[in-house]
Amino acid sequence: MTSTLDPTLARRALRVVLTTRAVDERLWILARQGRAGFVLTPRGHEVAQVLSTAALRRGVDWAWPYYRDLGVGLALGVTPYELFLSALARADDPHSGGRQLSSHLSSPSLRIGSVSSEVAAHVPHAVGTAYASWVRGEDAVSVCWFGDGATSEGAVHEAMNVAGVQRLPVVFVCEHNGYAISVPSDRQVAGDSFAGRADAYGMGRGASVDGCDADAVFAAMSVALDRARRGDGPAVVELRVPRITPHSSQDDDSYRTEDEVAAAAARDPVDRLRREVVERGVATKEEVDALDERIHTSVAAAAARAVEAPEPTLERARRWLLAGDEPHEHRSALDAARPAPGVFADDPEVDA
Repeated sequence: MTSTLDPTLARRALRVVLTTRAVDERLWILARQGRAGFVLTPRGHEVAQVLSTAALRRGVDWAWPYYRDLGVGLALGVTPYELFLSALARADDPHSGGRQLSSHLSSPSLRIGSVSSEVAAHVPHAVGTAYASWVRGEDAVSVCWFGDGATSEGAVHEAMNVAGVQRLPVVFVCEHNGYAISVPSDRQVAGDSFAGRADAYGMGRGASVDGCDADAVFAAMSVALDRARRGDGPAVVELRVPRITPHSSQDDDSYRTEDEVAAAAARDPVDRLRREVVERGVATKEEVDALDERIHTSVAAAAARAVEAPEPTLERARRWLLAGDEPHEHRSALDAARPAPGVFADDPEVDA
């Protein structure tokens, strides 16, 4: 079986994908225990998120994920422990100080823009950092991820129009799982592909690929990023993925039939990547199983550590609202320990 992924990249991608799934599973457990109040997880999106991020340069390109993008954060260097601190609203949460919903990332050192709870509000922000990079003469590219539901928001069209007119270095990534919460795609937009809109904004033909196919995702993103970095303007990449879980921990999924849910589970991208890594000789099944076990053990330990972390105090309620406030203590320590800017495949293995 041929692959566009070299063995080093494939091994790291597998590790981050397995970590994303392990964090996802642990978050659902915390939600069912009543510890995490609201959980939005990416089950079915893991390969799409991790492999689309793998083509970026960490700490150089700008990343604007949405609330489901655990895999994007983990691929860029966010640790599972940080994600649990966020989900449990602990004081040491370096992304919002325990003030935001889970998965609302924000990291200047990793160039991760603040996630917005308002659907699609971050898409114009991505165009803004792309414009800043162009003004400064930097070769940084901005990438924003969003679901197919977001494509019905006016902010997406406004952002794409500005990006197309100005020929800005930005890539729009749509994780198309077929539902905007409970509304199926055919009830929210005309046409069956978001990528088809790219040409209307002067971006040429958009790419629409199977988001469960690691090779296809990495190849499409590499082409789009190279185009933007050359100064040839923005691009659209649509990643078609299954939504294996309900929309959130508070969603009963009653609007989908049992057959629909079973069909989504049958497309599980994590199982597919595990098989492909073995078939390509990158690792043996025993090595993959051992890696998965180590990851689950490490992630469970990170979650237990976060459960014991202190909650925010009232004295901090007004901190980080105005310029000049001292930085978050835990964020400063994390930033000092993060890897230097680089490429995905070169990142060292990070403990949970």
